[in-house]
Order: sequence, then structure tokens, then C-alpha cells
Amino acid sequence: MTSSMALPMASFKESIATLDNCDLMNLMQQRHSVRKFNDRPIEDDVRKALEREIKTCNKEGDLSLQLILNNPEAFDSTLAHYGSFENVQNHIALIGPSRGDLEERCGYYGERVVLLAQSLGLNTCWVALTYKKKNSAAQIAPGEKFVLCIAIGYGKMQGVAHKIKTAEKVSRIPSEGEMPDWFKAGIDAALLAPTAMNQQRFRFDLQGTDNQGIALVRANALPTISCGKVDLGIAKLHFELGANAVSNRWRFV
Repeated sequence: MTSSMALPMASFKESIATLDNCDLMNLMQQRHSVRKFNDRPIEDDVRKALEREIKTCNKEGDLSLQLILNNPEAFDSTLAHYGSFENVQNHIALIGPSRGDLEERCGYYGERVVLLAQSLGLNTCWVALTYKKKNSAAQIAPGEKFVLCIAIGYGKMQGVAHKIKTAEKVSRIPSEGEMPDWFKAGIDAALLAPTAMNQQRFRFDLQGTDNQGIALVRANALPTISCGKVDLGIAKLHFELGANAVSNRWRFV
């Protein structure tokens, strides 16, 4: 049985985006990558909550995310075993129209589903290479790209925390100022975001304010081996949630 916050079967915005900073950070801290799953099926009410959120994400993000159940063939490969995956029956296929920001959108909206799944007692793992796209039951329309997937189900264990960088390593603020509480909360949340090989190759720069007094934040993907734009999308969602739990007087530029 997995650990969760026992939230109702609500949407992401109803159950996650409205959490206070303490509960939000607890949820993010509970989420770890899990690669070994038990045989427990995803219950209908949990499935419906995930599918509702996926439908919302697809509409907002112009994507074609798909929850694929009972499709172990996608992880029946030497690469999957090399990646220590075991008994992966289900996955979320991250698919969308092939254009410049597709990977970042997949990261941002995919992580929304991941956090909702965590709140519902499920476990997940982002997967870039160690599965077979051609064996996935996902439907790919002309002009769409299958970017990567998320293994999902009930884990045999809850996973473990990994070492993270300091806030100073992944942020910049004007030399004459101090780090605002809302910005620090955003950075703390971003540091809990999953990234490829736990590299955390992103940076958030505080860049003053606009003429309405709204603080400006630039998010940057730094050079990395793979999945840099996906990782940036994931980190941006975490930053947004953490910062907004303290103040919404800011925006990305």
C-alpha cells in the first residue's frame, strides 16, 4: 500500500494547486522514482481522476497524453531490465504535435499528472529510453511525436530521495537584493522536481519587475546529456506551485 495525502478524487487544480506551501512540499518530498511495481490494478475511480486530468492537460497544453493500462509489452525489453524496471503494466504516453516547445510542455503537464497520481497513492517514474515505443498501445496521429513516457502503478516500495543542489546553484537574483520568500519557495519546490539522471540542469533568474510591479522570472535549461527541455518543463511546474503558494505577484518571461 502506498503513502499518499488521501486527497479526494478531484482535479489537479482542485487538489494540488490549492495546497498550502507546507502540504505541497510534503507531497513533492513523498514523490520518488519507482521502477518496480506490484500486481494491484489501478481502480476505476483513480483511473477516472487521472483521465480527467489528462483530458484537461491535453486541452490546455495542445497535447495528446494517453493513459495506457495493461500494456506490459512496452517494458518487455533488455533496456527495461537494464533500467531495473519490473512488472510495469501501465504507462502514460507523452505525445503531441511536433513543434519547438513540445518537450517542455510534455514535462510541465506530465508532471501535473505525476503529482496528482502521487496524491492518489500511486507511484511513477519518468522514462526516456528504457522502454519500447513501438510496443506501446498509444495512438500517434500524423504530425505527432511520442516524446517519452511515465511508468505508473502501485510500487513495491516508495523509492528513495536523492541528493539535491543548493538554491544558490540553480538561481540568480539581482546583486543588490535578497531572495524573496516566494522565490525561495519556488526554488525549493523546483529542487524536488525529477530530472534525467538527477542532474538538475536548470536555472531560475529573478529579473526585476514590470511596470505593474509584477516580478519577472526567467527559466533556463542548461546544457545536458538528454531531456533538458522536458526537465525544464517539470521544474517550471514545481517552481510555479511553490512560488504561488506564497505569492502570485510574479510571472515567467
